[in-house]
Amino acid sequence: MKLLQLHNEKHKRIEKAFREWLKVMGYAPFSVYSLPNQVREFFHWLEQENKDLEKLISADIESYFFHLKTRSCMRKTGTMSVNNLHKHRQALKRLSYYLKETGQVFLEIDIALPKQKRKLKQILTKHEIKTLYEACDQTPLGIRDRAMLAVFYGLGLRRTEGAGLDISDVLFDQHLIYVRKGKHYKERYVPMTTEVKNEIENYLNYARPALLKNPNEPSFFVSERGTRLQGQSLYLRLKKLIEKTELDKEIGLHHLRHSIATHLLQSGMKLNHIAKFLGHDSIESTQIYTHLVNEIE
Repeated sequence: MKLLQLHNEKHKRIEKAFREWLKVMGYAPFSVYSLPNQVREFFHWLEQENKDLEKLISADIESYFFHLKTRSCMRKTGTMSVNNLHKHRQALKRLSYYLKETGQVFLEIDIALPKQKRKLKQILTKHEIKTLYEACDQTPLGIRDRAMLAVFYGLGLRRTEGAGLDISDVLFDQHLIYVRKGKHYKERYVPMTTEVKNEIENYLNYARPALLKNPNEPSFFVSERGTRLQGQSLYLRLKKLIEKTELDKEIGLHHLRHSIATHLLQSGMKLNHIAKFLGHDSIESTQIYTHLVNEIE
């Protein structure tokens, strides 16, 4: 999609501004990359069909999605999956919201699609989580790995939230973590259990000082160079841990978040409390874990 050429200057301008808006609003890096690409395909179709963005009607949107349903896939054989159609609709809805918020075009995206095929999220058992902790050694990097598990499993933070933590966000006296860079820049406080608090204290007292080069560095997670550790680097550390344990699962940082949510639900915590813990806007986003509990029991 990103290779599609746009010729309309207005489309080029909107696509670029939309991407910048997503960054400012705190969308995840993958969304900042993928949503404008999907919008680019929409704009490319408009140009091919000689349609004006400001004059679109619902029939035009239906025609576009018929095009998506019937065109060949770019990376594999066959046509676009239902899940990808939903992603394109979501991209256009985000574009519509952006255009409305910036006082530009009114773009109504009201198109019915078949229901998405729900994939069972990969979940680690409590025993597998324990195995990951046990795989961490007592070197500064190993202690940092335990803090990583505490942040992404024990606190259920998103990848960007954990990578964006500063040491000033750790409120030991209140047993809380302050999440400044939540989804869409929403803030929240996440409670620390005694176990999580101990892991974080151990990291800050012993491992982080050994890695630090600049005493004024604010980042919670620091690399061997003493600078902020990025989300991709944290993922690679998790991948190394998984290799040490020989767990036969494809796991990323977000799977730790899914795992703690599922374990909390299994322990009897109410959905609305889990939603608040995870920073979900709506309890509907949390209800997926009800299905997960039923399917893994």
